[in-house]
Amino acid sequence: MMQALALRWKKWKQPSLMRRLLLAQMAVVALLWTMAIALLLYDSYEDPELLKYEKIFRSILSISENLADQPARQQQSLAAFDMALLESVGDGNAASDTAPVMQVWQKDKLIYRSTAAVPVILNTVPDRIETVKAGGREWRARTLVSSNGDTRVMLAEPSVWRLTVTVMYRGFYVLPLVISLPFLIFPAWLSMRVALRPWRQVTKETSERGPADMTPLSYTPPHKELQPLVQSINSLLQRVRDSTSRERSLIADAAHELRTPLAAMRVNVEALKEQSTDEGQRELMGNLLRSNDRAARLVGQLLQLMRSDAVLHGGLPVMLSLDALVQDRLAMIEGLARARGVELELDGEGQVPVLGERESLASMVDNLINNAIKYSPENATVTVRVAREGARAVLTVADRGPGIPPALRERVFDRFFRNPDQTQSGSGLGLAIVKSVVDRHGGSVVLDEALGGGLRATVRLPLAVAEAPQPMLCT
Repeated sequence: MMQALALRWKKWKQPSLMRRLLLAQMAVVALLWTMAIALLLYDSYEDPELLKYEKIFRSILSISENLADQPARQQQSLAAFDMALLESVGDGNAASDTAPVMQVWQKDKLIYRSTAAVPVILNTVPDRIETVKAGGREWRARTLVSSNGDTRVMLAEPSVWRLTVTVMYRGFYVLPLVISLPFLIFPAWLSMRVALRPWRQVTKETSERGPADMTPLSYTPPHKELQPLVQSINSLLQRVRDSTSRERSLIADAAHELRTPLAAMRVNVEALKEQSTDEGQRELMGNLLRSNDRAARLVGQLLQLMRSDAVLHGGLPVMLSLDALVQDRLAMIEGLARARGVELELDGEGQVPVLGERESLASMVDNLINNAIKYSPENATVTVRVAREGARAVLTVADRGPGIPPALRERVFDRFFRNPDQTQSGSGLGLAIVKSVVDRHGGSVVLDEALGGGLRATVRLPLAVAEAPQPMLCT
């Protein structure tokens, strides 16, 4: 449980572009709401609607003058008008911090005020909206005087700062955000997810690419925001493809050119060895021949590697029998095994068809069997098995050699890497060629310990489907 929570927290902490966009949209909504509230408060302060409406003042003056001889009815009528005024602005409590205040004088005597909590407010200039301080607070007030000068009516509203504090305190600002933002999150998330669908399509295509697939992206988005990204990716793939092609051509040309001088060197050394009668010289020439063999093998493996890398994903049109191919390669390598005192044993389970490129698959089989012969002790047996396993063709090569430590079984597939404890000479390219061929054919290769000791290499390749066009067995 704790581990699951830790994984969720780690995933949540990871930066997310979707979450960033959602937060940005929420921040924009909050900013717009803040600006709207601020504009409303500022407008209420600079241009208060209540104080501008002169008919209200005239109505209060009329009530006060017409009922001057009936004080009780006058008070009752003014109180009713005051209550109607409060309700019209959305506040039925005269003692509220945001409620407007009405005060009426008649013959310089204060005859009515909305609440005793607010002291007398006096304007300096009649019929003008002013900011007046009263009771430690600021008010926007306006006083209108009757034509005969006997009656004065003052209406006042709290200052913008008091309104702001009240709006914040009562939740008029935060509450709408709290209520509305959750309803905005899902539509925003859905709209962004739909809008980012082309981005996910580009991501999907790039994630499905193999390490050797340098062809341009097939998806060309019409959106101007994505076009520069796809063009940059395609341009990068083109530069990497050109650079890899130049390097491969250089290595292949150099390896090809080295074959002739190596062959000439071998012929000359063999001729000198035959003519020499000095045992010391013959031994030195034998060492030269063995070094020449290693160099020639390295050149051959380099050429195999370059040819393997040149195979395209779509260039695997031939159906061939893997078991027949293995039999053919075993027959070619049998002489080498006999010379080293190693016995080859084949275990087959009938025909195992695969779809692939014959030359590269033959190179894979040769390297696996050659490695097994090379590292097996004298009088040992190298077991080769070809079988079916579900929808996979399985090739297993097991030897009785020293094996490879588990920690190095992945690294030995790297080019030119060799086990530091290995005493046999080699170039470190054999398993790299195997890995390259297997990857090109959509398979896998695993190294583990063989039964009874030694190393076992297991290659799994897709079986050829029965619907494949023109099945043609190539042996």
